[in-house]
Amino acid sequence: MSEKNHILRPGPRQAQRPDPKMTCFAAVPRGAEEIAAHELEQLGVGDVAAGRGGVSFTCNREGLYRANLWLRTASRVLVQLALFPCSSPEELYAGVHAIPWQELITPAMTLAVDCSLRDSALTHSGFVALKTKDAVVDRIREACGSRPSVDTAAPDVRINVHLSKNVCTVSLDSSGDALDRRGYRLERNEAPMRETLAAAVVALTGWDGSIPLADPMCGSGTIPVEAALLAAHVPPGLKRSFGFERWQDFDERVWKRLLREAEGGMQRLPLGLITGYDRDSRALALAARNAALAGFEGQVHFFHAALEEFQPEGDKGVVIINPPYGKRLGDEDELRELYCQIGDVLKKRCRGWTGFILTGNLELAKYIGLKASRRYVLFNGPIECRLLKYEMY
Repeated sequence: MSEKNHILRPGPRQAQRPDPKMTCFAAVPRGAEEIAAHELEQLGVGDVAAGRGGVSFTCNREGLYRANLWLRTASRVLVQLALFPCSSPEELYAGVHAIPWQELITPAMTLAVDCSLRDSALTHSGFVALKTKDAVVDRIREACGSRPSVDTAAPDVRINVHLSKNVCTVSLDSSGDALDRRGYRLERNEAPMRETLAAAVVALTGWDGSIPLADPMCGSGTIPVEAALLAAHVPPGLKRSFGFERWQDFDERVWKRLLREAEGGMQRLPLGLITGYDRDSRALALAARNAALAGFEGQVHFFHAALEEFQPEGDKGVVIINPPYGKRLGDEDELRELYCQIGDVLKKRCRGWTGFILTGNLELAKYIGLKASRRYVLFNGPIECRLLKYEMY
């Protein structure tokens, strides 16, 4: 393993500690890679390169903390420890065992192994995870005389193994819980939109908080709250903890400084900037609670209204709608009328505004009856979606 990828030095916390450059990978919902790459460039990290399903970059310890705190569209940030050819259980064990785990994990700590496989000789993720765990705990036992325990629910250290075309990448997961777990959405409704996808949608609209934003089918409020976090300059990770906080080399002073800087730059939202509407009273109650937990009580406003009653305030703004896609048998017939209604509302009620519809069903999208000026591909989990842009003159 190269010196470049030796991270996390143990021992007493000192004023001057090593701060090596780390090779990192931000996992991102497919379609949002370029957005995440732009976010990382804005954060000042180095060697940013977007790829399929994520963005690679290099940074020091502060850059890693900053990425976890501020990335809106990434689901987790991995720090690479080793990269080696792997086409057998023996090569896997040897490659993992070669990493100096005793410098990263003490016997008193807990660990978990996550695994993903693609186009490789080893095809069983459970076996790969188990073999990885064996190599890690064996190395620590050899060095320390005892071994750490496994805790799959809330480990101190989460190890990530990615095996693709017989090349194994071993990383530490610096995020812990996935980054879409912002801490403000306590209850998830039937068809939740992940916070990271909502943030990607808001980013693709180009909305920057200078004009109003409205969501006429807001559900539990994920799009309005993500828009509010952006407009108020609130880091999405402000109200949660991260995996790196339990690492051996965690620098609390640097972390607290970054939090103070972030809190100093936050702004209050002007009245009426962001609004959400829904006909479901229970969803609206959830939306209001989520907005309050995110720090926007009295700043983001929700109204009980059916789609046909939606009337945005102001001469211009952005409307974002995430209607049902009709994935269950028989749903499409019912939803055609809804998509027709969306088109009518945009035409008749939203003149001067720009409409954005996220849908995983392009057949239904035809019933909107308007010509999209742009189409963006995004994935909602496994569902390939389009974000359709409509200019309403």
